[in-house]
Amino acid sequence: MSDIPGSNEPHDPLDSFDEIIEAETERDPDLAVIEAGSRTLRTQGGPPQADVPARPEDPEVDKALREVEAELATRWGETKLEPSVTRIAALMDVLGDPQRSYPSIHITGTNGKTSTARMIEALLGAFELRTGRYTSPHVQSVTERISLDGAPISAERFIETYQDIKPYVEMVDSSQDYRLSFFEVLTGMAYAAFADAPVDVAVVEVGMGGSWDATNVIDGDVAVVTPIDLDHTDRLGDTPAAIAGEKSGIIKQDATVILAQQPVDAAQVLLKKAVDVDATVAREGLEFGVVARQVAVGGQLLTLRGLGGEYTEVYLPLHGAHQAHNAAVALAAVEAFFGVGAQRAEPLDIDTVRKAFAAVSSPGRLEVVRRSPTVVLDAAHNPAGARVTAEALGEAFQFSRLIGVVGASGDKNVRGLLEAFEPVFAEVVVTQNSSHRAMDADELAAIAVEVFGEERVQVEPRLPDALEAAITLAEEEGEFAGGGVLVTGSVITVGEARLLLGKG
Repeated sequence: MSDIPGSNEPHDPLDSFDEIIEAETERDPDLAVIEAGSRTLRTQGGPPQADVPARPEDPEVDKALREVEAELATRWGETKLEPSVTRIAALMDVLGDPQRSYPSIHITGTNGKTSTARMIEALLGAFELRTGRYTSPHVQSVTERISLDGAPISAERFIETYQDIKPYVEMVDSSQDYRLSFFEVLTGMAYAAFADAPVDVAVVEVGMGGSWDATNVIDGDVAVVTPIDLDHTDRLGDTPAAIAGEKSGIIKQDATVILAQQPVDAAQVLLKKAVDVDATVAREGLEFGVVARQVAVGGQLLTLRGLGGEYTEVYLPLHGAHQAHNAAVALAAVEAFFGVGAQRAEPLDIDTVRKAFAAVSSPGRLEVVRRSPTVVLDAAHNPAGARVTAEALGEAFQFSRLIGVVGASGDKNVRGLLEAFEPVFAEVVVTQNSSHRAMDADELAAIAVEVFGEERVQVEPRLPDALEAAITLAEEEGEFAGGGVLVTGSVITVGEARLLLGKG
């Protein structure tokens, strides 16, 4: 694995990181940092991973992609929305309803959506179906959000898709009270790209909620609800039941609903909606679930009970009990899509299932990006996500001293997130990412001091400095003592750290 560039080099490229971001005054900060990182840092860990694409090597393609990114950045961001599907429905109408040309699996919930989507995609692909996957947010490149056949679409295809639908987007913009948002345009692009491919099945993750989410112009044959907890309470409600009410909007007439384990009040709301629309329900812990799991090198070995029977010796190269539960949900969703438990009694081919799960990846989810000391990235950004990450760390890694690097968004329950990590962090380095949504490092530090105590908190506003400080603290244990670093708090923080550490 690659090391963070040392400070003893003649010229440290990290010195110009902030200057480049400040120079990008006309662009969204989330996009500017991606460019800044790719322009200033050397990739030291070999070729980029396929599921997190680097900037295009062709200068003309790179320029064209930047122009598309800049145009998208002029639209409402993902935290500013007018809750309705009116605009996206209008766009789909003028495009000829591309989302109706293939069956779909629709995924909502609070945590675990992207990992579950990736597992579903891997399973469907292993059974020789052509897949389209739409997930958000991205870790490093906006092109990650739209995948075909298990890989992000190329920059060229992303640009072509945008140019193809742009006249129709402008037509809808001119007829609505508000222009289509960033997320709505990307959703339109995904649905159009899937139809153009064409795909056999689309795997679609909601952006927020369900009922009024831009993705909810599809009628998913299978609706998946991952665990619900408190997040986006200003938009979705302040109880699990209220949030479940919004998320239940993806459950459509005669669909099959795959429910992960839920709080009781949330489960009641979801089950009532299923009854109202004559949907069939499969519940984790009853109709399917995790039978057994044991830690294995690089992941875990599972026995899963699906809708068609047991699947033994399934290797999953992801850490944590939560990923095992995501695997059970994904398996049940694919079984339901193929009619297992309804039209057919026999289970899916076990060897194909094993092959699919063994190939799953989920960047930024307990992802190891450096060794000696070990640096792990995890995109936990709410208390529920932080709790399962903290639990998984103790199981998968034998850290004698763990240093946290936390950069969070200002609209999140930051105190709850820090409290979840307090038992596992020896010390925490608070920082901030480049997003306009980032909580100020000093403000975050004030909360961290209340949770950890002043002696356990260090403030480094620049993420490169925070990484250096955390690695130095972890190394105090000695080379073979088992010190480690966890970078967390936001997908943006994880994405920027990934670039700084030479990944992608």
